[in-house]
Amino acid sequence: MTEQQQRELGKVLWAIADELRGSMNADDFRDYMLAFLFLRYLSDHYEQAARAELGADWPEPGCRSEDRPPAADAAEALPLAAEPSATYEAGMRRRSPLAVWYEQNPEDIEEFEKVMRRKVHYVIKPEYLWSSIAEMARTQSDELLHTLQKGFKFIENESFSSSFQGLFSEINLDSEKLGKNYKQRNDRLCAIIQKIAEGLAEFPSERDLLGDAYEYLIGQFAAGSGKKAGEFYTPQQISSILSGIVTLDSQDPATGKRDKLNRVYDFACGSGSLLLNVRRHMGKHGVGKLYGQEKNITTYNLARMNMLLHGVRDTEFEIHHGDSLENDWDILREPNPAKKIEFDAVVANPPFSYKWNPFEEMAKDFRFKDYGLAPKSAADFAFLLHGFHFLAKDGTMAIILPHGVLFRGGAEKKIRTKLLKDGHIDTVIGLPAKLFYSTGIPVCILVLKKCKRTDDVLFINAAELYAPGKRQNTLLPEHIAKIVDTYQYRREVKEELDNGAIFASRCVSLEEIEEEHDFNLNISRYVSTAKPEEPVDLDAVHRQLSELQKEIRTAAEKHNRYLRELGIPTLPFDLD
Repeated sequence: MTEQQQRELGKVLWAIADELRGSMNADDFRDYMLAFLFLRYLSDHYEQAARAELGADWPEPGCRSEDRPPAADAAEALPLAAEPSATYEAGMRRRSPLAVWYEQNPEDIEEFEKVMRRKVHYVIKPEYLWSSIAEMARTQSDELLHTLQKGFKFIENESFSSSFQGLFSEINLDSEKLGKNYKQRNDRLCAIIQKIAEGLAEFPSERDLLGDAYEYLIGQFAAGSGKKAGEFYTPQQISSILSGIVTLDSQDPATGKRDKLNRVYDFACGSGSLLLNVRRHMGKHGVGKLYGQEKNITTYNLARMNMLLHGVRDTEFEIHHGDSLENDWDILREPNPAKKIEFDAVVANPPFSYKWNPFEEMAKDFRFKDYGLAPKSAADFAFLLHGFHFLAKDGTMAIILPHGVLFRGGAEKKIRTKLLKDGHIDTVIGLPAKLFYSTGIPVCILVLKKCKRTDDVLFINAAELYAPGKRQNTLLPEHIAKIVDTYQYRREVKEELDNGAIFASRCVSLEEIEEEHDFNLNISRYVSTAKPEEPVDLDAVHRQLSELQKEIRTAAEKHNRYLRELGIPTLPFDLD
């Protein structure tokens, strides 16, 4: 699958969403469409694995519905689609070979599904495969809605060997947003699914394709949702900066990327795109397990689907639905430092200046007791300290935060000061404005380490490094590479960009931060993007002024001569 095909598929699916959602809220329609893409992915992957498992016993495609023997029930009698690579019209008129095998080998089904659970980690009954659902949509079956409900429930409760309870809990197929009665809802679902099937049929069936399309649609829906989108989506360009940083060797980034990250953690994981970006940087075998935490139930389900869509096995990730600030995940509640779980990389884009209400006992919480509590008006440092507590000694943490954490006083200054004195703040990166869907303000990235070789802080001012857009600014690949390269080699630069602006970086000692700036980390105090004034050649200016004075004297004399000839009083120019 080429990048061009990936972009084209994303555009096709987005056009379908734009056409079919009508007056439905973009967030609501997103949940339906992404759930259907997820079902398509699970079905394709399962059928491919089933074909490999059955080998020569895999029935030849092409068994038409009229050729099949009488079925025991209506669901089993459903005509199924051909392999995804067939054209839509031909494919939708054929039954799935897996359905044929189920009919021909009823006594082997139980053993077959045991094998599939062991190898693929899940099972989907033929009647719930995407090809079955798409054929029902094509033929406008009255039972489509009921079959979808049964299929989603089966996937949640029986399909996976591990628990995927509630995966479709926010997909309300009985919602009046789809229609006022069953028939209207069923008809609407038929139209949506048929359009998606037709759109997908124009592209090859590859495992990464739907994962990329899913990510593209999440981004498009995020753009259309405005501020709400910031709750669940970090733009890929910014994710790539964080991933590029945390995948480098912690002690000496200049030596390059680490061989492996055993555990990666995002405590505000949203749709999971940031975790997947780290995995993409490391390669599928470069990460042991991904851990995510998400408070919003809808977004939590999106994240779990997103993991599976990108080929991450259910044993290779763990997403917890809960509140990071309350630390309600059992695996993170170990108070004994010797036994606590630690992560080689921690990445996060938590909600900015989130208002929280810490209870009194939280001051004794093992995450906060050495630093103090963040103020109720802004939980930014509470999020930071939560993630930092679980960072391994040789790990790297990169977190996106509002600029206020760099200079606000009170409790935040106390936390910032201790982090600096303990040598934990490694790098401060200032990013341009208008990069996020949720806010137009510029943000920063803080890079933290529990053990670092240098005792200074690297400041990178990239506020002017972007490609301008109408609503959003963009970081191009070369911009991302420049920021990561500056961090990796700890470069000190001040260079003019193509747009005439300045990109600058500087390593600053703790003494300067303390003595001259009282632990204020406002980036412009250390690295300014203002252009230096051009030097003035005073001798040249003097010569120019002298010439101008001569020209004035000559013009004044000439003018007054004409006035005298006309008998008019002359102008009082001082010609001396």
